Amino acid sequence: MAPKAASGWRRILVPVADNPESQRALDVACRLAAESRASIVLVAVIEIPALLPLDAHMVEEEDEARGMLSRADAIADSYGISASSRILRAREASTAIVDQATACKVQLLVIGAPHRRRATSNAPVFGATIQHVLKRAPCRVMIIAAPRAPETNGRPARHTGEPLAARA
Repeated sequence: MAPKAASGWRRILVPVADNPESQRALDVACRLAAESRASIVLVAVIEIPALLPLDAHMVEEEDEARGMLSRADAIADSYGISASSRILRAREASTAIVDQATACKVQLLVIGAPHRRRATSNAPVFGATIQHVLKRAPCRVMIIAAPRAPETNGRPARHTGEPLAARA
């Protein structure tokens, strides 16, 4: 068995998506991996609608996933990080992410999540995918999200603050 890195992370899973939070999550994961000499597992999930078989041809989605993974591989390479990439096909992204975290025996999952507008103060801050990952992940989860924008005169103000990390 390989010795654990000082931080306890040997393998970090990063789901990639086409949003700024995902890019920030990748950056954070690469920094953590560089510090602890960990490897990164990059995953892009193609969600297949229930009416289609799991092996349905989804050419545009597959091309987009390959492009995202290629860019993420290049970023990991620029940090000198060993990265492996996988395209996952699933009905729900959250289930695929949790299953992959389990299969790869990762110690940390770093995921980007945009903030949602909450209708009430009791409404969840994050969407169903993030909630499922937080409940089911077999490892620590770090959520990278832009801070919620403060409201001014009933309108959300633009905010470009630092990423927010949740659940260690």
